Amino acid sequence: MPLSKEVKLLFDKWDANNGWPKRLEWLSIKGVRGWQGERIDFNFPLIAIVGENGTGKSTVLQAAASVYKSPGTTDRFASDFFPDTAWDTQTGVELRYSVREGESSRQGSVRKPSGRWRGNPERRERAIVYMDLSRLQPVSTRVGYARIARAGVKETSATLYSDNAVKRLTAVLGRSYTAAKSALSSVDKVRQVTVLSSNSASYSGFHQGAGEMTIADMMSVDFPANSLVLIDEIETALHPRAQRRLVRDLASIAREKSVQFIFSTHSPYVLEELPERARIQISNSSGGKTVLRGVTPYFAMTKMDDVAHYEAEIFVEDEAAKALVEEVLAARLQDRFPTILVTPCGPASVAKMLGQMKAADRFARPTSVFLDADQEAAPGCEILPGDGLPPEKLVFEATISNNFGAIPEMLKRDYSEVASAISQAVTIDDHHKWVKAVSNAIRVPEQSVWQAMVADWVSGMMTQTDADKIVKPVSKLFQ
Repeated sequence: MPLSKEVKLLFDKWDANNGWPKRLEWLSIKGVRGWQGERIDFNFPLIAIVGENGTGKSTVLQAAASVYKSPGTTDRFASDFFPDTAWDTQTGVELRYSVREGESSRQGSVRKPSGRWRGNPERRERAIVYMDLSRLQPVSTRVGYARIARAGVKETSATLYSDNAVKRLTAVLGRSYTAAKSALSSVDKVRQVTVLSSNSASYSGFHQGAGEMTIADMMSVDFPANSLVLIDEIETALHPRAQRRLVRDLASIAREKSVQFIFSTHSPYVLEELPERARIQISNSSGGKTVLRGVTPYFAMTKMDDVAHYEAEIFVEDEAAKALVEEVLAARLQDRFPTILVTPCGPASVAKMLGQMKAADRFARPTSVFLDADQEAAPGCEILPGDGLPPEKLVFEATISNNFGAIPEMLKRDYSEVASAISQAVTIDDHHKWVKAVSNAIRVPEQSVWQAMVADWVSGMMTQTDADKIVKPVSKLFQ
């Protein structure tokens, strides 16, 4: 789906290198919780870390919080997150990092080779906001809050939310709030209670839902300019619309205040709001961790769900390639086609990493990885038909050469209308926009346009050589 206005504006500012005088560029983790020195690059100010439970998402956030010296009383150390216990002894741990300040980058490490943590004094200073899962605990179950929830307790003071914070709260949750405050009671001068007002009604955190309470608390935080904000399971307790709106809200803050956000998630709605470079998947492997950048939301979800049961899996770069492969298999490998899952995994860089996993025999079930034909050969990867052309160029050029085939009839549109739309589309420099251009011109959904064009190519223009490039490697998966 297209990026929101807020994320597009953030994208433009980041690519213009305008802002973020302080940023965490990359982080590698070794010797703790199964990490063996794998590196995570942070190439966007909103980064989502996705993966199954136990793959190390929280470890990334905790390591990121450990490599800076935060001012005031909020400073956190690696020993806070990776302590020695009666059951765990941390040795040989190394958290390496690169931080950028202005035009210069500095590398360093926080490490525990044996008995003591080293490298803390050398850390650079930066404001850190770390929001772990403790924020989700209901007010009534938090330590010390039970005695506040009594008749006769009075409010003694309160800090009002800014008008902007109230507007953000309203926008994210889609409910009209007129005021919000953090209040102190007559029986406790430290523990604050959030009180929200909606129209004529006011109610405290003791009577708020989990999602409402979580977002209200988040909106009370004035994220410092140039800070690093780390949020564990950002989507928890929020419905899909609120998840999307929260990402857009954070994108605005990141752009306005040069804040860098890193958060973990299991949500496809969160991932769909972000550009490819902002999605990082972590999975466990026999040699440590596998870190994939630029994964599609669909790919990420298939790696965390086992509802569907397929005998084999094929990874391709995008939806265009998926339709091409599925149509070929439906025509030439009918018996096996229902047992094969075709998954768009993201850009060629991701597909090539999966190809390396294929070459190393690290997939649990038979797997093929296909690159578009405009890519160079890579280990573990097959190349789609096209002789150097990506699927869109292959099919569009063949369609024009074939005088548009049966496509007008398939789409129930006049020949002249379809011919004009396709001919005009190929004048656009970016071939990824061709199908959308045709869709807009003839008022037919993009998926229907591309499906018809691919089906026409397979039935009337595909050569045996073209078919073999897909069918032969897939057939080998069942031998």
